[in-house]
Amino acid sequence: MVTRYLTVLVLLAGMIPGATAGQEKTIASADAGLAAYDATREVALTGMVHSFTSVSETVPLGAHVVLQTSSGLVDVHMGDARLLAASHFAIQRGDTLRIIGEKVAYASGTQFVARIVQRGTQVLAVRSVRGIPLSYMAARNGVQAKSRGGTL
Repeated sequence: MVTRYLTVLVLLAGMIPGATAGQEKTIASADAGLAAYDATREVALTGMVHSFTSVSETVPLGAHVVLQTSSGLVDVHMGDARLLAASHFAIQRGDTLRIIGEKVAYASGTQFVARIVQRGTQVLAVRSVRGIPLSYMAARNGVQAKSRGGTL
């Protein structure tokens, strides 16, 4: 029923010339970004932290970790460093991490993006199942938020 309602709205909006022309590009680019990440293609990387940058100067912006795996160095986009800090998930050189994510097309190349990061028994989701980076949310009224975690 909801699908029919949305279909009717889209058809009616299409009848108004020029009203949706500017919105089509925004919707198309948003859908393309969501379609780029597919949870069925996820892989797990395990390795030692070679370097960690909480604020990258290059795109994609955010935290990056370079992981030394058995097949070489892999640059992994970790999302918002504030989410890591708020979850008490400090990443240091020499730490062993298990990262679940996938390599997606980005700009003129590809970028491995993390969805779940694990260090020992501490686990943190940094992206949704659809690949959207999770936002950092400050605690209200100065109350410390509880860290949600578990093992994989």
